[in-house]
Amino acid sequence: MATDRQFLGYVLEQAGLGDALAAKPMFGEYGLYLDGLFLAVVADNQLFLKPTAEARALLPSPVEAPPYPGASPWLQVDEALDEPGLLRRLFRTTSAALPPPKPAGRAKSGKSGKSGKPAGASGRSPASR
Repeated sequence: MATDRQFLGYVLEQAGLGDALAAKPMFGEYGLYLDGLFLAVVADNQLFLKPTAEARALLPSPVEAPPYPGASPWLQVDEALDEPGLLRRLFRTTSAALPPPKPAGRAKSGKSGKSGKPAGASGRSPASR
């Protein structure tokens, strides 16, 4: 069952993080990004947070479950959904505990260490040969 937009809106509203928390469609569900860092999944009308020791410590009884079949277990956030302050702390704490996002890679052209010129090209103009 796909997540409905009302549930997604509820999660975003309860978090109270404004534009810092963004939802992006992801395989029929949603990925949540805090300040550009991917840290949660909303799937089947449930919120799953990347598991960190810091986030576990904030939850009274942490539960882990995979957000989709074949996935590793993530923190399943149920009780915090109705507590905006706790939900906000969970997002911020998880964000602080995760490594920063890797910079977007550039498209590779040819093999590394090569100039990118076709074989036999000298770089000189035909007139100077």
